[in-house]
Amino acid sequence: MIQLDERSSKPLYEQIIEQFKLLVARGSLMPEDAIPSVRKLASQLGITPSTVAKAYQELERQGVIETIRAKGTFIARKVELQADDRKLSALHQSLRSIALELKMMGYTKEQAMELMAETFEEI
Repeated sequence: MIQLDERSSKPLYEQIIEQFKLLVARGSLMPEDAIPSVRKLASQLGITPSTVAKAYQELERQGVIETIRAKGTFIARKVELQADDRKLSALHQSLRSIALELKMMGYTKEQAMELMAETFEEI
């Protein structure tokens, strides 16, 4: 289910967040599906429970998961990822950098858009 890249410069808790969002986006995890407890996922991944707890706290803050006392943690009934201005600004900057690199490599706008569409479909 969740796979971490120990060699990545991205912190483990961010990788967990990204992986859960990807599973939801792909439909592999559906609203109200149970997810492993903090301790269980930490054990499965071979990491500390505090790392998983940090990821779960952020996923809950973003409305991706919800914890029901004495029942467990679940994918939220209605997942709507809210984009804040800082996140959108960072994504815009990333897209600008990618677009510049593609343009420098000789890609046309249409080729770049096709590449983006293909990448989006892979998700």
